[in-house]
Amino acid sequence: MPATTPEVISFARGAPSPDLIPVEAVRAAAAKCLDDDWKTALSYGVGIGHPGLCNWIADRQGVDPGQVMVTNGSLEAGAMLFQHLLEPEDRVIVEQPSYDRTLLLLEQLGVEFVPVALEADGIDVDAVERALADGPVKLAHIIPNFHNPAGCTLSAEKRDRLVALAAEHDFMIFEDDPYRELPFGEEPPATMLSTDRADRVIHASSFSKTVSPGVRVGYLAGPADLIADLAETANETYISPNMLSGSIVLELCESGALDRNIGEVRVHLMERRDALVSALGEHLPEADYVVPGGGYFLWADLGPGFDTVGMAKLAKEAGAPFLPGTAFMLEGGGSSMRFCFASVPTEFMDEGLSRIAAAI
Repeated sequence: MPATTPEVISFARGAPSPDLIPVEAVRAAAAKCLDDDWKTALSYGVGIGHPGLCNWIADRQGVDPGQVMVTNGSLEAGAMLFQHLLEPEDRVIVEQPSYDRTLLLLEQLGVEFVPVALEADGIDVDAVERALADGPVKLAHIIPNFHNPAGCTLSAEKRDRLVALAAEHDFMIFEDDPYRELPFGEEPPATMLSTDRADRVIHASSFSKTVSPGVRVGYLAGPADLIADLAETANETYISPNMLSGSIVLELCESGALDRNIGEVRVHLMERRDALVSALGEHLPEADYVVPGGGYFLWADLGPGFDTVGMAKLAKEAGAPFLPGTAFMLEGGGSSMRFCFASVPTEFMDEGLSRIAAAI
């Protein structure tokens, strides 16, 4: 029996549709952790979070457990890092476009933005070098894999150059990497954390995209001294991150349920990406974009003559909201749009694009 077409087909929020959430696996993991790990799960912890999960992450990342801390989602991890490292007017390199919440956090701290354009294979590293020649930089925020919002992936060559530049010019790289586990074909290049020999990279990721957004479990991995400082701040702020969520995630990791879910979700996300690309060709043939090799997002540029801010209002009224490019840019973006294909089941993709096209 065909699925009923929903009143709203939303491309706006960066979250999976409910059918991609492994509810039965999470239910089983919750029961198991309350049988076997309840004393840790239901108690106060310390700033690093669940020690067993820290050990599992360390093994996954190939680092020492003392280089890992669990946080309440990776956005909180970034916020703590920014507050620890940055002062007003510090120069911070940000990709353009970039994740809107990151830009907001940095703006609130009063930093000086150093915007650098993205290319099909990630940030323009030549432009990064020019920015470094203009003065010291404190931090570079980089989303290396299946970029939110741009969909691109940073090449191995560019990763190596960035790590070398950070060592040479003494700035930190915040490797913001929540989509790494969701490739549709080839695995992405090695993390910058794994090639860093100068303690200039701190890596962040999240289980929001591999389990569910509601678990709110993220983590940082990086130089041990920096992790220790951030864990102390966490302990002084909220004692520990959510220990029950950490215990549930650890059970999913150790049982193999996490990897099984990742394998299943990759297939569905690739199908949705392909359906979106097909629908764009049919309904918005003007669109120029990088086909994402994984993750959740596609960034389409429609070129001169298009006002995606106005289009977004009409599309929302038509029941197919998306976000205009201005939400992710310090300047410009008015002819671009971000689609989240994770939130739209394949069978509704064409109808959603049809509504957007009809509205404009």
